[in-house]
Amino acid sequence: MNLESIVPFEPIRSKVIPQGKEWIAQVKWDGVRMLVYYTDGEARLINRQGRDRTLQYPEFTEVPAYCKADSVILDGEMIALADGKPSFHEIMRRDSLRQEREIRFASGRIAAIYMVFDVVYYNGVWMNNRTLAERQQLLGQIIIPSERVQGVPSLPEGEPLLAVMKERSWEGIVCKRLDSTYAIGGKDARWQKIKLTHDLYAAVGGVTYRDGMVNAVLLGLYDEDGKFLYIGHAGSGKWKVQDWRDLTEHIRPLIIPVRPFHNVPERVKGAVWIQPALVLKVQFLEWTPGGTMRQPIIQGWVNVPLEACHVGQS
Repeated sequence: MNLESIVPFEPIRSKVIPQGKEWIAQVKWDGVRMLVYYTDGEARLINRQGRDRTLQYPEFTEVPAYCKADSVILDGEMIALADGKPSFHEIMRRDSLRQEREIRFASGRIAAIYMVFDVVYYNGVWMNNRTLAERQQLLGQIIIPSERVQGVPSLPEGEPLLAVMKERSWEGIVCKRLDSTYAIGGKDARWQKIKLTHDLYAAVGGVTYRDGMVNAVLLGLYDEDGKFLYIGHAGSGKWKVQDWRDLTEHIRPLIIPVRPFHNVPERVKGAVWIQPALVLKVQFLEWTPGGTMRQPIIQGWVNVPLEACHVGQS
């Protein structure tokens, strides 16, 4: 039996932590959403966008080593740590690789950890109509914890967990109703995320240089009419010198003579325009009155289409 890939259940964004005994809270991991499909002795890893990532994470294809099931669909987050905290930049260094030799080399240097928080299918039976409480109980019975695979802990109250996330400068928390079923392809208030920062996918429409190397990117989003709008520039983040060198080489064939942005960027002097094709994940504090990001920080490259770079991302 071949298990077809599903669209995972998504939380909505909230500014208020829901209260009541029917709610639990979990860490919101700064990683890549990943579903593991296992049936007939074969495993596939599929991300939120439905893209196959089995090649990128070969150490997770031996599902019986970490899950007691004949067939299963697990839902969770693939993360990597840097300085003791989840790093989107680090996990994307794994996720973006395509060559088997590079992946084998990277798997020993960038340790991926699969944080499992749900089970959607188990031993021939769909679990999506069971309550979260039932699914969590099952998950606790079938997951075999290790350094590479962990079940995501749940806490009865969100405030203490969010306080810890603030102290550690982590991404935030997700609150879930214990009676919630798993809405495949759904997104509703039974799952709510409380984030300490904003993040979005943005396309690069220009760059600036220093000493012959790119030192900042000009970013944009598409509105409902298809206009490409400038939303700010970023030069800080988790990139190293080699990352900027790679970008300098990568954009050469994308350079164009005219500005791709519909509006005029605040940082025009010395800018070189490029055809929007490269997508970044960016974290920022808030929107300014002028419609630009305040204190944007580059998180890393992402393999998503330009359509993901739209105004109104949550």
